[in-house]
Amino acid sequence: MERPGAGGTRRRGAALEEAILRAAVDELTESGYAGLTMDKVAARAGTNKNAIYRRWPNRLALGIAAYRRLATTAPLPDTGELRGDVLELLRQANRNWSSPYGVILRDLLAASGGASELLAQTQEQSGDATAAPWLIILGRAVARGEASPEALHPRVATVAIVLLRNEFVVRGVPAAPDEVIVEIVDEVYLPLVRRRAPLPS
Repeated sequence: MERPGAGGTRRRGAALEEAILRAAVDELTESGYAGLTMDKVAARAGTNKNAIYRRWPNRLALGIAAYRRLATTAPLPDTGELRGDVLELLRQANRNWSSPYGVILRDLLAASGGASELLAQTQEQSGDATAAPWLIILGRAVARGEASPEALHPRVATVAIVLLRNEFVVRGVPAAPDEVIVEIVDEVYLPLVRRRAPLPS
């Protein structure tokens, strides 16, 4: 039986799921992934482990769902130029991945067996979610004449963030130096989107 919520009524469906997720976020924030347990989340949410397992099959799945709640979306930069927008987007990501949230993300990466396995399990990094802000700033740049219209492709638009993520996932750096970010933008991203040839059909 699922325990009643704080108001004395038994929660079901979305209300119970929300309570479990809130509890998981609190546990993840306080104790990290290493301290996240189904028992602790159940106790904090006022329910039982069966209610959690019906929604998330294991601790990793619950941890990923809780991390997605923690990963806030910063306002989209609008500096008036493509270079400024790309630099700010990358610096936002760098700050997030270098924060305590980044430690949680690296623990999830280790638990899932690597980046590809983790990315396959979380919608946060799905193609649409990742590409959307990049396509917006790139679209602005195309309208200003700063980038080729052919660059408006998700794989092209997200090259910079993929390269920065590589610094964390493959190199294991706690924070990417700003000169690395500038190099990604000036040596790879801007030349690519300015001279982009159409993708083969």
